[in-house]
Amino acid sequence: MNTQNKFQGKVGFIGAGQMATALACGWLRGGVLQPDQITASDVSAEARVRFSQLTGGECKTNNLEVVEAADVIVVAVKPAQMTAVLTQIGTLGGSLVGERFWISIAAGIPIDSLLAFFPGEVRLARVMPNTSVKVCQGVCAYSLPPKAKPEDAALVQALFAPLGVCVRVEESQMDAVTALSGSGPAMVYLVIEALIDAAVAVGLPRSLAELLAIQTVRGAAEMAQETREHPAVLKSQVTSPGGTTIAGLKVLEERAVRAAFIAGVEAAVRRAKELFAATKN
Repeated sequence: MNTQNKFQGKVGFIGAGQMATALACGWLRGGVLQPDQITASDVSAEARVRFSQLTGGECKTNNLEVVEAADVIVVAVKPAQMTAVLTQIGTLGGSLVGERFWISIAAGIPIDSLLAFFPGEVRLARVMPNTSVKVCQGVCAYSLPPKAKPEDAALVQALFAPLGVCVRVEESQMDAVTALSGSGPAMVYLVIEALIDAAVAVGLPRSLAELLAIQTVRGAAEMAQETREHPAVLKSQVTSPGGTTIAGLKVLEERAVRAAFIAGVEAAVRRAKELFAATKN
């Protein structure tokens, strides 16, 4: 455990689903938090049990108890639930609301809409993490209100930088970030799954195919990160004239795999905007 990263305070989650659990596990793994610094709430008994089992943190049914117990509140409910949850907290939370630091990880909901739920001034950040934070290899992009203070950015960095890459972006870029790094892991898992199935189809045992496919993707990502070469340059280094790689790439280009990924990210951006629109109905 890296005690140098330890956060002094308690973090509460409103919502104890997959993303909340991934964040809590990442903070534990990175030495940022201890189990007694974590609390959460959720209406689902199954989610509460799973969260407590994986994190050691206490999980309640009452959102306001989490607000009372924690210094930083991560609102980790689905976008469609945000209006009901934040309206309740803003109405019943009293002076505690303004004393807490609020973090929303909901896709599509901009900062000005989040601020509108609270009766007074609050410290708030919008953060888009991805599930790889669970193993401290995630991407966390965040934006802050125009009146945010430097210590607000410092707090977000202190919490999220140990989970992987943490970058501050413009609010207008958050939907694109959501589509790329938020939804991106699922797209990469699809690639890994396809490579495994392809290897099985040409005769490799599944266990060996899984080992080689996962390490191939991991190694390629490490190479891109360490060398900082353009992906096209790295690709050309693997692609010999008339060789096996160009034969495979030719098929992928003929079947518009590149265009499919671009369209997939664009569709995810549109869906983020739709999720926000749905909260206003």
